[in-house]
Amino acid sequence: MIQNNDNQIPMVGIITEIFEETSDVKTFRVVNSKGDKAFDHMPGQCAMLGVPGVGEAMFSISSSPTNTKFMEFSIKRVGVLTEYLHKLEPGDQITIRGPYGNAFPVDTALKGQNILFVAGGIALAPLRSAIRYVFDKREDYGYVDILYGARSPKDLVYRREIEKSWTEKPNTNVFLTIDRPDEDWDGHIGFVPDYFKKIGFSTDKVVVVCGPPIMIKFVLAILLEMGFKKEQVFTTLELRMKCGIGKCGRCNIGPKYVCVDGPVFRVDELDHIPDEF
Repeated sequence: MIQNNDNQIPMVGIITEIFEETSDVKTFRVVNSKGDKAFDHMPGQCAMLGVPGVGEAMFSISSSPTNTKFMEFSIKRVGVLTEYLHKLEPGDQITIRGPYGNAFPVDTALKGQNILFVAGGIALAPLRSAIRYVFDKREDYGYVDILYGARSPKDLVYRREIEKSWTEKPNTNVFLTIDRPDEDWDGHIGFVPDYFKKIGFSTDKVVVVCGPPIMIKFVLAILLEMGFKKEQVFTTLELRMKCGIGKCGRCNIGPKYVCVDGPVFRVDELDHIPDEF
């Protein structure tokens, strides 16, 4: 984990650009008051974004640490704070502090390995940082497979980036699926776990999965059925993070505090906690 002694002190963040990913997801590009990147981070870590008088919440950092000029956050409109953020424009200010939590082991367990990224819906946001990191250091990794699903074509986050960039990367395969038939879609139709099983990935890779709990549960069951070991699989529980420093107790699951012990976990580490993640 990157340590930052000032990660509890908010700084001014300035929104420089906003990208509309879907009808309810926007990506915000943010710099500090000097026009620089607010702080260093690694893939999988989070930041606290806030608006004085409105609220503050934890969000995964969706840009790669290889980008040294700004940070990006892909935010789904689901409540009071996110509703307010979605009304902001370039030039508006927010507060930002971090980083919080640990990171995906991109420089250790994933390095030199074939990697399979599996995501559903907005859960692609925390994986995007790791995916871009791997692409920017492509020679350090083996083959990359990305399986991503959403409810409909209009709900596929980063669709333009996926189709114009990710699919063109060397030794990379991208598999997209939507939940139900749509007249604007001629690709695969079906839920992520079903498509996962249909593709039949080989077990010579490390898996990074993020999505709704029910999706993770079914994907993990299929992984084990196919011969993968839990030690090969990593996930993130960043949606449970609240205060970021393990003080409020709202991220507690059994003996684990997601803020302090996570949000990234190797799946076998979750064997001894209540089945509620």
